[in-house]
Amino acid sequence: MFGLLLGLESPLLALHLLWINLVTDSLPAIALGLEPIEEGIMNRKPEKANKSLFADGLFGKILVEGCMIGLLTLLAFTIGNKFYGLAVGRAMAFVSLSMLELVHSFNIKNEESIFKMRILENPYLLGAFLLGAILQIGVVSISHLANIFDCVPLNSTQWLIVAIISICPIIIMEIQKKVNEIKFGKRIYSFQK
Repeated sequence: MFGLLLGLESPLLALHLLWINLVTDSLPAIALGLEPIEEGIMNRKPEKANKSLFADGLFGKILVEGCMIGLLTLLAFTIGNKFYGLAVGRAMAFVSLSMLELVHSFNIKNEESIFKMRILENPYLLGAFLLGAILQIGVVSISHLANIFDCVPLNSTQWLIVAIISICPIIIMEIQKKVNEIKFGKRIYSFQK
């Protein structure tokens, strides 16, 4: 919608959005639901009953993350559309949005820095990432599937642009996690022992 408001062609087709919702959103969500139980969780004090669901910066976190993924997808589309044409722009936006969602699933695993967390602790999340990435690459690279999704294959430069855009959430979220830690004196979801 924001792309259309900016006067751009539609960055994504309906089938692209359906694919993203069914594959790249569902697999990591299920895997995050299988996350191992945190140590000492039963020793934490309960939150106050009248505390807002969006307290301690959660509303800002949701806003930043939503805008980040939307703007990075529009960036991929704009680069592709401007330098390679509409079809490539759409393919780049499609792949970028899918990969952004998959990469971002590691950011939301917990409030620790991604460089401090044990990524291999949840093999389901790693499997969801790998399966989602393989499926997404296949949808764009295999000609029969690309025709169904109205995509064109990307060249190595276009894949490099998509890869760079796709890792941006790690940098942005690391900054946001540090700001929240400084501003609120703790991580958003951490509890007092």
